[in-house]
Amino acid sequence: MYLRGSPLFLAFIFCITSPAVSQVIDLNNTWKFRIGDRSEWAAPNFDDSRWESIQAPSPWEDEGFNGYDGFAWYRKKIDGRKLTKGENYYLGLGFIDDADVVYLNGKLIGFSGSMPPKFKTAYNRERTYVIPNELINYAGDNTIAIRVYDVVHGGGIIEGNLGIYRTKKNQLLLDLQGVWSFGTSWFGKPIKEASEWVDIIVPGPWEHQGFPKYDGFAWYKRTFTFPENLVSDDLVLLLGKIDDFDKVYLNGQLIGSTNDHRSYGNSESYSRTRVYDIPVKALKQKGSNTLEILVEDMGNIGGIYEGPVGITTRTSYEKYFR
Repeated sequence: MYLRGSPLFLAFIFCITSPAVSQVIDLNNTWKFRIGDRSEWAAPNFDDSRWESIQAPSPWEDEGFNGYDGFAWYRKKIDGRKLTKGENYYLGLGFIDDADVVYLNGKLIGFSGSMPPKFKTAYNRERTYVIPNELINYAGDNTIAIRVYDVVHGGGIIEGNLGIYRTKKNQLLLDLQGVWSFGTSWFGKPIKEASEWVDIIVPGPWEHQGFPKYDGFAWYKRTFTFPENLVSDDLVLLLGKIDDFDKVYLNGQLIGSTNDHRSYGNSESYSRTRVYDIPVKALKQKGSNTLEILVEDMGNIGGIYEGPVGITTRTSYEKYFR
């Protein structure tokens, strides 16, 4: 429920709150590139040996594609043996003109702007995408594939410091920022049909991601695997700030909620940082876990709009986040 033009609203231009501090793999070099648009180009086993090679970052107009506007793809392989299990990593892609969708090993990890027919540029937003640990092949090749749409002027990965970044240790044990499933709901009823879910970036107001002027109920959902080598007791779930009210379920069990039951204009729930204890029995050590968050918005901006979002220990929360 914060106002447009406020610092919290403006902070959304950085759609991922990333505490990245050190570059592990430098990606400022040659990428495979092809104009056009085919869904199979996201697949890790696709043969791109006949594609052009261009430098990134650099507008593709400066790399031999002068005057081209439209769809194009970038692809690059990275060595997972340079990464360490249990660490949190981010993919930094600088600035992309205009909109992009990013895949790692064929799985969606982030997007900015929106593609036609509902085109929306994000040329002035720096791209920083969380890399889910379960998608990384630590034993060998990993494929980054980037779908880009440019409408005018310079196109592609135009500037920035591209790379894989490792975050500070002893903060989030499991970073849950990034791509979630999202769906609006009539008075909070559960969403049963798969077709009713869409992808959304967390954190970020839902108004900026295809749901302008929407006030009401919506569900967020994220499935994750908890690393076996991490501690399993005294854990807390950080959900940043949510506008306005929420109920949080882990594997179907209610583990927390925030609602001051005040009316629009008087409620302050939107400004409270969500920190919920995770019952030991609610978290599955092996297999997948599912987070479901019911959000009610009364007006203005809605949803999980500010991070951090993830799991950490109570000790780390008190030291780094509180």
